[in-house]
Amino acid sequence: MELLGQWVAQLNGIVWGIPMLVLILGTGLYLMLGLRLLPLRKLGLGFATLWRGRTPAPDGKGDISPFNALMTALSATVGTGNIAGVATAIALGGPGAVFWMWCTALVGMATKYAEAVCAVQYREVDANGSYVGGPMYYIKNGLGKRWAWLGTAFAIFGMLAGFGIGNTVQSNSVADALYSAFAVPPWISGLVMAVLVAAVLLGGIRRLAAVAGQLVPLMAVVYVGGSLVILLVNFSALPDALSLIIHHAFNPMAAAGGFAGATLAAAIQFGVARGVFSNEAGLGSAPMAHASATTTGPVEQGIIAMLGTFIDTLVICTATALVIIVSGTWLQIDPATGKALTGSALSMTAFNQALPGFGSYVVTFGLVIFAFTTLLGWSLYGERCVEYLFGVRAIIPFRLLWVLAVPAGALLHEHLNFVWLVADTLNALMALPNLIALLALSPLIFRITQQHFSRQAALGR
Repeated sequence: MELLGQWVAQLNGIVWGIPMLVLILGTGLYLMLGLRLLPLRKLGLGFATLWRGRTPAPDGKGDISPFNALMTALSATVGTGNIAGVATAIALGGPGAVFWMWCTALVGMATKYAEAVCAVQYREVDANGSYVGGPMYYIKNGLGKRWAWLGTAFAIFGMLAGFGIGNTVQSNSVADALYSAFAVPPWISGLVMAVLVAAVLLGGIRRLAAVAGQLVPLMAVVYVGGSLVILLVNFSALPDALSLIIHHAFNPMAAAGGFAGATLAAAIQFGVARGVFSNEAGLGSAPMAHASATTTGPVEQGIIAMLGTFIDTLVICTATALVIIVSGTWLQIDPATGKALTGSALSMTAFNQALPGFGSYVVTFGLVIFAFTTLLGWSLYGERCVEYLFGVRAIIPFRLLWVLAVPAGALLHEHLNFVWLVADTLNALMALPNLIALLALSPLIFRITQQHFSRQAALGR
């Protein structure tokens, strides 16, 4: 097992190395320029369209409302990366990593837009009468049968990654958080989660989307609200925190306190890597949710989809980052280990120091709900991949396996790091087919977008 772990670690370093990060950022930048900065110009329109999308358009086709499609995508996207991932980026790359996380999100909005446009444009209706789509479908239907193997590869990687990063790792995070905060035995957490997940999955995409539509806005408001209280209390430290972020985005930072120091390359690498991990722009996961939206056209859902990256990274991740920096905990040393704080422990300490006796519960609540909704969101992604590979008959067996994996993950400790590493590697392998498809289909994306807004202009809208 140790040898296998070393091999996977080496593979992970390759697939998540500089070339992959350049490919993800480069694709996003190319799409952003090709769309003439549409995600930035149409941000207000995106929120207005999202508000209208709470109820499906009468003349639209799909299974769930556009609003709930975004909430379903966010349920999988907003997770431990928004708390532990941001903390790790700052601990390893310094405050400057936050700036590069923002840059990743800005170009990632164009990537998410393009993914959703392709997902709706090339979606299908399956044997159960449900709308299905995602990278495997826009590869098969958009690039032709010659490239169908690429869609199959994506589905295999997505199916396997889901049981790791979308299931066992998440249930373990919930069990660990509840045990640390309230001494709840992991087996109880695992069992309760399994029952709750089963109750949601039995209702299919419509029940999953309805739960996400209620739970995601609640968790975002509570977590970001708690962060804003801390930032208001420490308002005088906010300008210095922003100055640190901007300055060290372009300048290395020397060691200080418990912080070991970071080069400019480290700030860029960890900022981009954690940003991609958090918002999943380019991985191809979110379009599987947006393909089910009841919409009159691909551009309308694309405008809504791009908000997922904005909300995930520019709002929730930024809230975590600013709390960590204004609190100064990223410079502290953990007295128990004698090492610098990192991961969820750093976030927990930052919130608890700013809001004594209450802040740790904000982080615990965030971790539990974020991880649980990721369990739900990724169940849809895994199901779509399994259905693409084996047909609708495989849906029920997949759901049973998904539910059984939840309590197993809650009790998983010995090989958790290995599972996380394998799933992270599979995520990168998912991104490759998706990015190739987006680049190949980019002329179509640009043309559909131009035609849509030309029609809107002709109608005086």
